[in-house]
Amino acid sequence: MTRKQKRLAVIAGGMSFILMAVLLVMFAFSQSVAYFFMPADLATADIKPGTRIRLGGLVAEGSVKRGQGSTVSFTVTDGTGSVPVTYSGLLPDLFREGQGVVTEGSFEPTSRNFVADSVLAKHDENYMPKEVADRLKADGTWKDADENAQGTGKGMTN
Repeated sequence: MTRKQKRLAVIAGGMSFILMAVLLVMFAFSQSVAYFFMPADLATADIKPGTRIRLGGLVAEGSVKRGQGSTVSFTVTDGTGSVPVTYSGLLPDLFREGQGVVTEGSFEPTSRNFVADSVLAKHDENYMPKEVADRLKADGTWKDADENAQGTGKGMTN
């Protein structure tokens, strides 16, 4: 082999190594993506069972039911749609009815029940994802902080 051929072989090997590294990183990112949905979005979305998503909205009033052990079932709503959720584990201290929540998990293959493996509870719209807060305000389900000072102070409309 001449010097020129050796140099081209090293360059080609380096380029193929970089290409493989980029492909592996892209594959890893595509596997860890969890898309965000609200209950009303799920009516039009085609989500296959087992696909990881994030579901956000408010915990519906009167929907929290405690099962055996640390299993809890509740309903996430955005005023337009609602989704039943099952979660096994310790809930955050701020979790309660009427408060914002973001759950991450997937739908059961046999039913439209959402099985969450993580639950994040938020105490007001300042810490809620912008998409959830905007949708809830547009639907009239959530009041701004200015309205809360004059109203009930709970963040929910009466």
